[in-house]
Amino acid sequence: MASLFKKKTVDDIIKEQNKELRSTQRQITRDRAMLEKQEKQMELEIKKMAKTGNREACKILAKQLVQLRKQKNRTYAVSSKVTSMSTQTKVMNSQMKMAGAMSSTAKTMQAVNKKMDPQKTLQTMQEFQKENFRMEMTEELINNTLDEIFDESGDEEESQDIVNQVLDEIGIEISGKMASAPSAGSGLPAASTSRARPISDEEIERQLKALGVD
Repeated sequence: MASLFKKKTVDDIIKEQNKELRSTQRQITRDRAMLEKQEKQMELEIKKMAKTGNREACKILAKQLVQLRKQKNRTYAVSSKVTSMSTQTKVMNSQMKMAGAMSSTAKTMQAVNKKMDPQKTLQTMQEFQKENFRMEMTEELINNTLDEIFDESGDEEESQDIVNQVLDEIGIEISGKMASAPSAGSGLPAASTSRARPISDEEIERQLKALGVD
């Protein structure tokens, strides 16, 4: 019951009109088919009268055939009009929807413009630009610091490699010198293995005389 008293919207009205136009189009098509059938029957009747030599009947049927064909042609014109009306209705519906959407958009834009403060918007954009620049500077500083750390680490490794290489060369040279150097005690006269004989009294006296001691 509530649907009976419900106010029809524009879409509802357009749907009803399109339904009526489609029904009218189908009725016109049926009428045209019926006229075409009558046209064929009348042509056969005219041929039949012509064979019998009934000229008056042929003239009457010929006039009726002309009127029938005119009526059939009118159905094409009416059908074209109905199609045009249906198209116009659809176009009008689309235009109304577009106008409604534009009206709603305009109201939304007005509400946004009322709430939007140009000065605050500009200030927000400037703050965003400043913070973005600061973030880029911080990122660049961090990257430079990391690059320096990694570069120093690489320099230390390279320096250590050089030191190790030098130490290896020195070690090889010292080893060579140590290998060619004489061992301790080499070249010294070998200690006598025989036991020293005791000095006699005569030798002692002779040494004393040589020193000038009587």
